[in-house]
Amino acid sequence: MMLRQVAVTMVLLLAVCSCKKETIVPSPPAAVLTSVSVQESRVVLPQGGSARIHFSVEAPDFSFSLTEGVVLFTLSPGTPTEVRLSDVRPEAEQGTYSALLSDKGGDNEYNLELRLGIRPEAGKDAYVFSQAFVVKGENAGTHGVVLNTGLPVMYLDTDQAASIVSKEDYVPAVFSIRSEDPLERLGETVCSVRGRGNTTWEWPKKPYLIKLDKKESLLGMPKHKRWVLLANFMDRTLMRNLVSMRVASMTGLDWTPRCRSIELVLNGKHVGNYLLIEQVRVDKNRVPVTEMTPEDNEGEALTGGYLLELDFHYDNEVQWKDPHGHGYQAGFEASIPFGVKYPDPDDLTPSQLSYIQGFISMAAGALYGAGFADPEKGYAAYLDVDSFIDYWLVFEVMGNHELGNPGSVFFHKDRGGKLKAGPCWDFDWGILSYKTSPHAQTGLINLKSIWYDRLFEDPSFREKARSRFRELLPLLQTIPAYMEETREQLRPSATLNFKMWNPVLDASMNGGQIVNGDEAMSFDDAVDRLIAIFEERLSVIANTL
Repeated sequence: MMLRQVAVTMVLLLAVCSCKKETIVPSPPAAVLTSVSVQESRVVLPQGGSARIHFSVEAPDFSFSLTEGVVLFTLSPGTPTEVRLSDVRPEAEQGTYSALLSDKGGDNEYNLELRLGIRPEAGKDAYVFSQAFVVKGENAGTHGVVLNTGLPVMYLDTDQAASIVSKEDYVPAVFSIRSEDPLERLGETVCSVRGRGNTTWEWPKKPYLIKLDKKESLLGMPKHKRWVLLANFMDRTLMRNLVSMRVASMTGLDWTPRCRSIELVLNGKHVGNYLLIEQVRVDKNRVPVTEMTPEDNEGEALTGGYLLELDFHYDNEVQWKDPHGHGYQAGFEASIPFGVKYPDPDDLTPSQLSYIQGFISMAAGALYGAGFADPEKGYAAYLDVDSFIDYWLVFEVMGNHELGNPGSVFFHKDRGGKLKAGPCWDFDWGILSYKTSPHAQTGLINLKSIWYDRLFEDPSFREKARSRFRELLPLLQTIPAYMEETREQLRPSATLNFKMWNPVLDASMNGGQIVNGDEAMSFDDAVDRLIAIFEERLSVIANTL
């Protein structure tokens, strides 16, 4: 589809079709029209649909022809033949009117900057103009940017084209989504946006957090207000997170973030391939634990639900360190950093914090106690063992050493339940790469991570992990075919993305070392390497677990 735009000096008179007798609004002879004001600044027209605009005149008693005196003027090259103006009518308040703008139902995309003009005198071509306003087709590219990589396109526009420079302060914005699938298209939607991430926020291609005014379903994913745009700057394959979430979804973990690759157009500029992914939040459609209130301070209500993050950045508002286990890799302190993600810090009560800290301490105490393997009094009384096995397997299969930092590691606990591992999050750093984990070529990489150093001392736990891996193996063996399919879907997008961004630059933020080891490769060579390492991981785990 070709984008059609509109012209600076060209005038398009959009005739008003009406079978009714022409109506003249009476006005005193002395009334002089000096200004016209349109209420709407942006109008989005669905294909074949319509929307009403509202306008007012400064001289309420001024008379003009409703069928011949109102026209649209264009402000950039082209003619807006896709839009029709009709049904101009007075409103209840004197001096106010409305008009119907309709999409003619064609295939052309358009993004038009228009002005409304009113003819002060019949038979003369002198007009009084309104301020400019934008009319665009529902599927049109913002600011004339049209992308045809096959991926959905998000057009994100901040208020006054303000830059997004903070991870704390939101910027008001609107966005829309264009997709080849009509069911995935989304008209202009109000939101706010800020930066996110730790190291990734310092890199040239920025990740973002989007907060909607109300819950919406994006690209078929369940409704929610909070969404993340991951930049995947250092990932030459653009699929490490996609593949990891696919693997996690094959397990029995309570919830795995759904995600889709998209193109992002920010304030009229294409900024590359991004991953639109569900943010980790407590919700019926996300982390499924009981939602708490500040009144839940005793009895069964006090036991959940909670969402915890283990992260070496130690930047959660509510956090502490537990001395049990191997929280960090060699060379770092051993205590594990826990942070409360839910309840939110503003809602978390002292009783709730005391409870979850105490529960973690008791679970760790049982795990590192003398009878730790006792199925009734040991760690199994506190931990959901199946979830801890599935969670570990995802990290191990993907070669993710972040379990041992730990970084972006999550646990959750429902009311009256045991502590569960998950969800998985942030699988782009060192995934399926011998660069960060060279020992992955010959063995397991997370046997000593956090509490797993102790769990794997229990022969029963290790046997359960071995059995679960064999059970999942037929599903895991389908992943290379998924990678090949994803390669074909992403190739046009990758071509554009890497013309803008050079992943090798991640070395400047990583002590002079590139992260994944494939940053200087071509897209196809990097995908080939990813597939080969994945297949090797399955073989190594099968032989060493």
